[in-house]
Amino acid sequence: MNDILIKNPQAVMTGLRGERARAGSLDIRVRDGRIAEMAKDLQPGAGERVIDARRCLVYPGWINTHHHLAQNLLKAVPAGLNQDLQGWLASVPYPRLSRFTTELVQIAARLGMAELLLSGVTTCADHHYLYHANGSTESGDALFDIAEEFGMRFVLCRGGALESANAHPGFSKTALKPESLEQMLGDIERLKARYHQDTPDALRRVVVAPTTPTFSLPPTLLRELAQSARNMGLRLHTHLSETQNYVNFCREKYNCLPVEFVAEHEWLGPDVWFAHMVHAQPSEIRLLAQTGSGISHCPVSNARLGSGIAPVPQMAEAGVPISLGVDGVASNESGSMVGEANTAWLIHRANQGASATLAEDVIHWGTAGGARVLGLGAVGTLEVGQAADLVLYGLDHPRFFGFHDPALAPVLAGEPMAVRYSLVGGRLVVDDGVIPGLDLERLRREALDGVQQLLQGD
Repeated sequence: MNDILIKNPQAVMTGLRGERARAGSLDIRVRDGRIAEMAKDLQPGAGERVIDARRCLVYPGWINTHHHLAQNLLKAVPAGLNQDLQGWLASVPYPRLSRFTTELVQIAARLGMAELLLSGVTTCADHHYLYHANGSTESGDALFDIAEEFGMRFVLCRGGALESANAHPGFSKTALKPESLEQMLGDIERLKARYHQDTPDALRRVVVAPTTPTFSLPPTLLRELAQSARNMGLRLHTHLSETQNYVNFCREKYNCLPVEFVAEHEWLGPDVWFAHMVHAQPSEIRLLAQTGSGISHCPVSNARLGSGIAPVPQMAEAGVPISLGVDGVASNESGSMVGEANTAWLIHRANQGASATLAEDVIHWGTAGGARVLGLGAVGTLEVGQAADLVLYGLDHPRFFGFHDPALAPVLAGEPMAVRYSLVGGRLVVDDGVIPGLDLERLRREALDGVQQLLQGD
């Protein structure tokens, strides 16, 4: 861990709201993994590394609250390119679940985390559901290992299904048998004992995360799973209301809306966040806000699958905690949070008018908002005393020449954005544009080999 002084950035965005969203061009001193000072004209101390940020922006590290890292070997699968969610599930990830070895998960995770870091992500919550009754549980451990290798904060949202294969649309093309509740909880307890940290700047967290609350397990087990998670002091996460078909299914089978359904089974509260929430009704938005239940907004995947546009401006206005996630790249083809932020800024304006989303609000969602839904109060904002999770974006590319407000360039212009430096808890995880120790050519070869392995049997 280095003591670092960041000098003369063009702009510093804090992740905070309103007038506090911008800190100007302050220098930032990092000491013992924390932000020690933010002020003009700070002078270098003994042994401090000085980073010249004259042509850089400083942002809080992005906090990606919903991903499927294993999907990094399933980009642009032709059979799923023009499918909706249900058809895509049945033709892309689920037929290949049984082919994922621990080694393939490691390759996919290494590829995914490299892409995340090089877009400015410092924390990743991965919804990992490659579990079945007769399978290994080692892949969860492998994800923690790769996160440690990269120096990234990592939250394992331990997923899976506890329902018969016929009841889950994604299992329709597999012969896999879902886990039992005892298998899932036993592994979660093991993972918690080995990895979980309760501190507000935790590097490792475990979350209870069945794949979907309506398809993946019987309602009685849903409540039992929530109670077990809270007894262990763990947060809760799942997919909800991603498509209109999802809402229709819930109405037809349970005679209620999805948020009403999860409310009946103890799946609302400040320790819960849902991915997608594309088709949320005003009454559901009020219920989310009243209970402090958050969402992970995944606009690129929602658009790619034709699922729709989540009413996020209305959610934010109501007080629902909002965060951003890239979702799996099998339904995105990009693991860039810059791309996600750019789409979040644009898509609601296209749908609701030019004042629907402010760039500063999108930055808040993707940083402080992410920290809130993950319960990581010491990260997500650039303030004295906070953990030094931050990213320096370079502005040397011609596309940024002529910007009147360069501070917003990552959100307004999107990719490509060059990450010059990135810190997690004061430790450099990207140094002068390079991930230390990463052999990109080797990673490219491993990814090509991994794709070939997954193609076997198609």
